[in-house]
Amino acid sequence: MVLQVQTSTYEAKTQEIAKQLLAATQENRSFFSSLRDQMRWDDKLLAWAMSNPGLRVQLFRFIDTLPALHSKSEIASHLQEYLGDESVELPAALKGMLNFANPDSMPGQVAATTVGTAVETLAHKYISGENIKQVIKTVERLRKEKMAFTIDLLGEAVITEAEAQSYLERYLELMQQLVEASKNWTTIPAIDEADGEPLPKVQVSVKLTAFYSQFDPLDAKGSEERVSDRIRILLRRAKELGAAVHFDMEQYAYKDITLSILKKLLLEEEFRQRTDIGMTVQAYLRDSEQDTKDVISWLKERGYPLTIRLVKGAYWDQETIKAAQKHWPQPVYNDKAATDANFENITQLLLENHQYVYSAIGSHNVRSHSRAIAIAESLNVPRRRFELQVLYGMGDKVAKALVDKGYRVRVYCPYGELLPGMAYLIRRLLENTANSSFLRQNLENRPIEELLAAPIVKEEKNSLTPHSHFLGAADTDYAEEEVRTKAKQAFQNVRQQLGKTYLPLINGEYVNPPEFVDSLNPSNFGEVIGKVGLISVEQAEQAMQAAKAAFPGWRKTPAKQRADILRKAGDLMELRRAELSAWIVLEVGKPVKEADGEVSEAIDFCRYYADEIERLDKGVNYDIPGETNHYIYQPRGIAVVISPWNFPLAIACGMTVAALVSGNCTLLKPAETSSVIAAKLTEILVDAGFPKGVFQYVPGKGSQVGAYLVNHPDTHVIAFTGSQEVGCRIYAEAAILKPGQKHMKRVIAEMGGKNAIIVDESADLDQAVVGVVQSAFGYSGQKCSAASRVIVLQPIYDAFVQRLVEATKSLNIGEAEFPSTQVGPVIDANARDRIREYIEKGKAEAEVALELPAPEQGYFIGPVIFSEVSPNAVISQEEIFGPVLAAIRVKDFQEALVVANGTNYALTGGLYSRTPSHIQQAQTEFEVGNLYINRNITGAIVGRQPFGGFKLSGVGSKAGGPDYLLQFLEPRAVTENIQRQGFAPIEGAD
Repeated sequence: MVLQVQTSTYEAKTQEIAKQLLAATQENRSFFSSLRDQMRWDDKLLAWAMSNPGLRVQLFRFIDTLPALHSKSEIASHLQEYLGDESVELPAALKGMLNFANPDSMPGQVAATTVGTAVETLAHKYISGENIKQVIKTVERLRKEKMAFTIDLLGEAVITEAEAQSYLERYLELMQQLVEASKNWTTIPAIDEADGEPLPKVQVSVKLTAFYSQFDPLDAKGSEERVSDRIRILLRRAKELGAAVHFDMEQYAYKDITLSILKKLLLEEEFRQRTDIGMTVQAYLRDSEQDTKDVISWLKERGYPLTIRLVKGAYWDQETIKAAQKHWPQPVYNDKAATDANFENITQLLLENHQYVYSAIGSHNVRSHSRAIAIAESLNVPRRRFELQVLYGMGDKVAKALVDKGYRVRVYCPYGELLPGMAYLIRRLLENTANSSFLRQNLENRPIEELLAAPIVKEEKNSLTPHSHFLGAADTDYAEEEVRTKAKQAFQNVRQQLGKTYLPLINGEYVNPPEFVDSLNPSNFGEVIGKVGLISVEQAEQAMQAAKAAFPGWRKTPAKQRADILRKAGDLMELRRAELSAWIVLEVGKPVKEADGEVSEAIDFCRYYADEIERLDKGVNYDIPGETNHYIYQPRGIAVVISPWNFPLAIACGMTVAALVSGNCTLLKPAETSSVIAAKLTEILVDAGFPKGVFQYVPGKGSQVGAYLVNHPDTHVIAFTGSQEVGCRIYAEAAILKPGQKHMKRVIAEMGGKNAIIVDESADLDQAVVGVVQSAFGYSGQKCSAASRVIVLQPIYDAFVQRLVEATKSLNIGEAEFPSTQVGPVIDANARDRIREYIEKGKAEAEVALELPAPEQGYFIGPVIFSEVSPNAVISQEEIFGPVLAAIRVKDFQEALVVANGTNYALTGGLYSRTPSHIQQAQTEFEVGNLYINRNITGAIVGRQPFGGFKLSGVGSKAGGPDYLLQFLEPRAVTENIQRQGFAPIEGAD
């Protein structure tokens, strides 16, 4: 719904109040001229950032890195790397300061000191103290100015259970000390009482997700239980002390579950009558007005009011980017005016319901505050039920003017070490320097009419769209409750089909094979997923003859028609998404979210390769006068696809449909342990319309049927994903010309990796630890892209490994079906035993930093981390394909690259760094097919990160990329002389 704030009964009053407030806040001189007078470096940096977007980006990136830099030389060299970038236009004073030859030189040290001090000064503007002592000092100063406060604890991201427990304990300590200090405070009627009722002098603001390190909307029940236990402890202690507690709102993904947990908890008998608790609504969210209405209805039912803090919202960039990357609807408004208009609507909604809710209006926009005051005064809202809030260091003059007019003002005061406080600082700096910021516009002395105008909502422009032309399928957003219910239902439906028999498909008919094998659930090997028929060599020959017979017709089928069948297959997968996910979870033990991502990848392969064949089918013209030259492609013939169990749908689908859409007849031989999912893929390809003999499903033993098809003289293309040993054997066998064979076979083989992530001393450790844990232990390390080595620079090695161990300890290990599970089983008994052997070898070569226990009833192995591992150890060199990680210590970045490149593989690699020169060097020297910088190294997306490696990681082009289909095609050039008796049409001539 497009929001429009009408010029209403409140408008005249809003304008009148706003003009009074503005007059009190505005200075006579412009902001920039006062800056020139002051010549303070922290103010200069802000002013330059406002006037120069290129400088702003690099400066804020530098500030983000600053806490990780431990010497003046490091600060100086990073200053030069960030601000010396060619894209940055530097003010003369800054250019002069950066003009040093060597970071260790005296000018370099001076530059580091000057800028380091300026950033620290800036941080102290917005962060109310580094410890409780400083915070108490700050709040006592605020109280002298008749301002109330709420304290928020800044900290590193909570990624371990130890940190979640510590978060709770630090808040208990904070409340205790504040309440102790408050005993010496004299009562200030303006903020300590209202309508004859005393108000708590101490208030803290907490983040719900920080109470449980594995907080995840998919595991709504588990997250609620773990979080609620800690919140109850906090609320009980707050009551004993007489302190108020407010719950902040964070990213959109957590909104619904946060509101749901709080609503449930605050209806419990113990907490139902409490009125000293609050929750938050963010006006930049499109569904925030509806959320507010729902909370008000719930408060009516509860019978006791609570505070709702209304804010604009602090994660706009993050939410916009995430929605674009995930192809999800954008949860936030694009236009600031739309947020402002929504803010005013919700302000009115809250104040009109003042008998049920206490309103806390948080803003730095004079108009937003004035609007709230105008409504509150018109409705005679009692003082207890309404207050105004500002952030510490922002809108100080507005706050003072509001206090002078007799309103209760509360200042939101974050406190904590500057190191973890940087993310908060950057959000404040972005807010202060954005063109649309009220504070900035006021400082620039914009006309009063412009500053105070009612927000006018323009037609919404499209949100950010990814730059590539291909738009992939959207993963399921498990933050939505109805989606979680649908997933649950899919598991129930699939469970009713367990144990069925799946027959091979040869020449359009399901045939009886000589042998059957049970496919088991690796989470619980007593459960049979399905009985799969394995074909004989004779049946393999029948399939080959059927493919030969179908080929002439299929190759002549227009590319557009083949592409449309493929698109239909993608649409059928989207319709069966929840069911296909459930089959993947149960047959190969992949956790729910990762199974859903795999379905997206399969759909993407269908749609991407359909687009690609239409592009390639046009060919290329190289015409000249009197002659046409056409470069075209034709199918090769018969393709044999040998797919793995670890991506049983996506990789099987990608290799198969690439061959099919290119006009080749295709035989799919899946891994035995994942043949039920391949049977489901078969159903979809048949329903989509692939003719008989064109696609055939031929499960069988690799050593017999697989070898027979690879060596068959009529096989033209072999697409394989699996182990290096088998891949190399296929490559060798395919090279031998068989009797009657009139072509060379093309082999496309993806053969695994020994993937490394480098973490340097400038890395964001919160981000690096989470990324390494996901990359190493997601799907129990059974992805070809998984990290099995983490190479860490000496200065941060011990700190990194310690947090890595704690974060891994906090993972939930269990059946893949459970929504709480992050680490499921390995595929079968052979895999389990092989991994155990590698763990024993590791114990002989390195130190065990962590070995987690695992459940008994399935093929489980708890994550294992080895520390102090030699780069040449067996566990550093050989692919283990399980949840085993080697942490290798190196002295510098150069050595890190040497170690990373020191294996036979070159598939994926990662780097966590905030040093531009390291990032640049890795891009050219890190020998991998897919390099990921400052993110996890798994989960390549079709058309975005085409996937594949080199060295012994594989041969052939990258899956999901623009060259992939070329491997299934043969190029031809057709030249025609179009002259007749010296006459030829000449384009452009009359």
